[in-house]
Amino acid sequence: MIEVANRLHTVEEYYFSKKLREVNMLIANGKPIINLGIGSPDMQPPQKVIDAITDSFSNPNAHKYQSYQGLPELRDAIAKFYKEHFHVSLSPQNEILPLIGSKEGIMHISMAYLNEGDEVLIPNPGYPTYQSVTRLVGATPVFYELDAENNWLPNLKTLAKQDLSKVKLMWVNYPHMPTGAQPSKYLFEELVAFAKKHDILIVNDNPYSFVLSDNPKSILSVKGAKEVCLELNSLSKTFNMAGWRVGMVVGSSEHISNILKVKSNMDSGMFYGIQKGAIEALKCTNIWFSTLNSVYQQRRDLVWQLADALRCTYDKNATGLFVWAKLPAHLKSEEFIDEVLKKNHIFITPGTIFGSKGEGYIRFSLCATTEILEEAITRVI
Repeated sequence: MIEVANRLHTVEEYYFSKKLREVNMLIANGKPIINLGIGSPDMQPPQKVIDAITDSFSNPNAHKYQSYQGLPELRDAIAKFYKEHFHVSLSPQNEILPLIGSKEGIMHISMAYLNEGDEVLIPNPGYPTYQSVTRLVGATPVFYELDAENNWLPNLKTLAKQDLSKVKLMWVNYPHMPTGAQPSKYLFEELVAFAKKHDILIVNDNPYSFVLSDNPKSILSVKGAKEVCLELNSLSKTFNMAGWRVGMVVGSSEHISNILKVKSNMDSGMFYGIQKGAIEALKCTNIWFSTLNSVYQQRRDLVWQLADALRCTYDKNATGLFVWAKLPAHLKSEEFIDEVLKKNHIFITPGTIFGSKGEGYIRFSLCATTEILEEAITRVI
């Protein structure tokens, strides 16, 4: 039998890939499962986005290979979006690289910068893909712990006392997933100074800035950040386009050029119609964001009620697409969610999939209608 590559021994199948098979099997057996685990927006994209994609099919270039760097109009739209909402100036020519979803950017950046044996600072709790991609490219994860006492922000003074000589890359993610913790400009300034002092490339993964927040922030707004920072962003959550796979990485022309060397050897350009839709999405006014967030506010209020019914506590100042909730003392995350799934037919994400510091926490998704959330509450109370 053909042996798999050694790198596969360093990672496991993604948690949701495995768990959803179990959930789907329960559904197939007639169980009325309510899925509050996945952050896949259930609302529609803006109508003008759908219209732009529909209209694109008649364009003679629609079905051809597209540029690895995306349409110039898309890069222009991203630059204007960053200027308007983040007050960050970007050159559409060489400081923006559209991605087929920002998740691929995690791999592209890692392949562009990491050698075997390099170390990578990864948040705990944090998005599991940071760790798995690090291992897949042969680098070594070094976890920095986040906790509620410090509002889920990194303690850079403690980190600076460690041996950072092998650290080449640091992942940060603010607004933070899964906790919903917000950054401050002071944090971003500290991170830029930390990166310059220790010669580390910092990547801020930033797909949640507009969800239940009226003050979006970018690490690139800090003076000198482009020298040592990249930022990933996405249209998935902001414009309900998760399945369409539209993201971007932005930063200095040198960094973008290095990432493009990887990307251009791994995929072709994004489908023309999706790019045209993305352009229209990026032109949306603040009315879109306020309308979207009014729905999420109603849903979050109901999720708070559900968390109360499950005797959990949570931070009402948190933002983003999820509610991060602390379990009553001594309860274990995975045991708890399995019991709720079995007893109440509700699937909730255990905090442990985000790291050891997620033990004792669970995460609720806001991607369910008020009717579904009301039904979930009824099942618990």
